[in-house]
Amino acid sequence: MDTRLKVAILGSGNIGTDLLMKIRRSIDLDCTLFIGRNRESRGLARAREIGVRVSAAGIQAIVDDPESCDLVFDATSAGEHVKHEMILAALGKRVIDMTPSRVGAMAVPAINLDRLLNERNVNMVSCGGQASTPLAYAIAQTQAEVEYYEVVSSIASLSAGPATRANIDEYIDTTENALRAFTGCPDTKTILILNPAQPPIHMQTTVSAKVAKADLARLRPVVDRMVATIQRYVPGYELIVPPVFEHNRIVVMVRVTGRGDYLPPYAGNLDIINCAAVATAEHYARHLAAGKR
Repeated sequence: MDTRLKVAILGSGNIGTDLLMKIRRSIDLDCTLFIGRNRESRGLARAREIGVRVSAAGIQAIVDDPESCDLVFDATSAGEHVKHEMILAALGKRVIDMTPSRVGAMAVPAINLDRLLNERNVNMVSCGGQASTPLAYAIAQTQAEVEYYEVVSSIASLSAGPATRANIDEYIDTTENALRAFTGCPDTKTILILNPAQPPIHMQTTVSAKVAKADLARLRPVVDRMVATIQRYVPGYELIVPPVFEHNRIVVMVRVTGRGDYLPPYAGNLDIINCAAVATAEHYARHLAAGKR
């Protein structure tokens, strides 16, 4: 008997298709429906090739067949998710929101997986949020007082599709909101750079924290443990500048290399949010399975 959690993916673009490839590798999840709007899209074509059930009916596919899934990954856009959430809530579906909509509870697997088990809708913040928030959290846990956090993420321009570009304001707001929520510091700033360099660069994220005095001896092992935790679900997450203190700021930098499941390795920004989403869903699936034993 197949005990995997039945999941649907709403959105057949790059994020949704890469997510499908990752879920196919999972022993806890089964993608029973892959949904888009364009029957001829590359994502739907790829799903058909590997034998996954597809639909071009959008959210209506789940309305027409609510038993097809127990959990829905929404990989559309922030605006669309607000509409989808009302429908999915009425159907009682658990939701993992891949968009920066700020509708559900914020999920950062390295920090709060267990606290999300009773949340019906969880939000994966943003790619920059997944890369930076655990580091900012580590700083907040080890330093006496932080006045200000700044996060700068640089990604390959080719890895930023139409949905990413249309939601940049939401990306910034959502990432800053996550930094405030997980650190308790009200003063935060997020910057996103779309770098057109050729060959395309890998995602790099720098976290800066303004402090009067730094305790690096306490911080460094906590950052190392946090990086090791993230690497369990994002293998390409790499610390490239360990914590340093300069000009009254603690600075930490990471690089993210994608797994290359569907997207090129330079698209670490998309890889990290998808890996985080799969880790969140798998944790929930294992929790359900344990309750049935």
